[in-house]
Amino acid sequence: MLASLRVRNYRLFASGQIVSNVGTWMQRIAQDWLVLELSGNNPVALGIAAALQFLPTLFLTLWAGVLADRVDKRKLLILVQSGMATSALVLGLLNVTGLVELWQVYLLCLVFGLFTAFDPPVRQSFVAEMVGREHLANAVALNSSTFNLARIVGPAIAGVMIIWTDTGWVFLVNAVSTLAVIIGLLRMNPAELHRTPVTASRRGQLREGLRYVRGRPDIIAVLVLVFCVSTFAFTFFTTLAIAAANVFHREADGYGLLSTLLAVGSFSGALLAVRRSTRRKPGLTLLVGAGFAFGVVEVVAGVMPSYLAFGLALIPCGLAMMTFMNTANSTLQLSVAPEMRGRVMSLYMLVFIGGNPIGAPMTGWMAAEWGGRSPFVIGGLIAAVSTAVCGLVLARRGGIQVRTRLPWVRRAAPVVTPELAPVD
Repeated sequence: MLASLRVRNYRLFASGQIVSNVGTWMQRIAQDWLVLELSGNNPVALGIAAALQFLPTLFLTLWAGVLADRVDKRKLLILVQSGMATSALVLGLLNVTGLVELWQVYLLCLVFGLFTAFDPPVRQSFVAEMVGREHLANAVALNSSTFNLARIVGPAIAGVMIIWTDTGWVFLVNAVSTLAVIIGLLRMNPAELHRTPVTASRRGQLREGLRYVRGRPDIIAVLVLVFCVSTFAFTFFTTLAIAAANVFHREADGYGLLSTLLAVGSFSGALLAVRRSTRRKPGLTLLVGAGFAFGVVEVVAGVMPSYLAFGLALIPCGLAMMTFMNTANSTLQLSVAPEMRGRVMSLYMLVFIGGNPIGAPMTGWMAAEWGGRSPFVIGGLIAAVSTAVCGLVLARRGGIQVRTRLPWVRRAAPVVTPELAPVD
């Protein structure tokens, strides 16, 4: 289960990520709470902040993938992480000095988003260079484990720190924690990386990547599923804060506890993914099943009557969510040509994160119009229905083999054309 950690470069990367991810989740809690404080608990303001943070993804992520295939990914990650640390530092200093205003938070959300638009596609494609194809699925699962372990610890620490010290010091802690990633990247041995041939700079590389994806219906199917589920149902960065403040009337520590309970489920899902990575490759059946289960459980969570019941329902919700995310990520990474990995993963991150500028304001509007529970119920229904429809299409007409027929299409004839095939 820990095969990837035998690789020294990956150990350095993973250890730095644990520290940095704790700080990142602390900042996420503090940023949401600061926006609510400055806006008078306005859910629309929270949606605007989230939209601004993810808006650059719509315009820059595809170019980040092209850049990842052109340049040294390790050096590019060092630059990106330095920018993210600087953004957190500026917001923290404005906050602790009492000068912070809502427009400044909006602006820094946009600046932070400019750097995070480059980070995921470069980081995702860099994993393959650190561990090679043999341990790729295991490394992806371990990354999710460390991410969600930080998701358990970070919100809990942030909730307590906000009560004791206010939000400003949380941003400063995150700025310092980002140094762990930068130090790990600097200590790596570049000679031990499994580098793919750097793609020479030339015109039309973005179009080349899009043509590659267009010719792969298996990849398109995964991307459609990810877009539908992530845009309308992966909205916890706004909905949990709204639920804590406006539905259950809790303070920052109550919001942090909800985020931690969701992370407990996500961490469990990530550990299961690590275990699966040692036994079999990810498949579309698991992807569709996890997406449908996630949508159903999110609806159930949305109608829970009490704070405790709602929080406990977030645990299976996080487990199904993480199973879906890990399966989608590993399936794509293992199926693309190495020289196209950066561009394909940038498209994956575009559909995964790029829907947030749509989903975040919509979530805030629904919460303001129909109450803080409505985003969970409506988002879960959209996720379940869209996943079921995609599952039917994949099983009947998608040109993709489903090894184990899905329960709701048990009588359908199996499709025998090739499934996601690893490309050497």
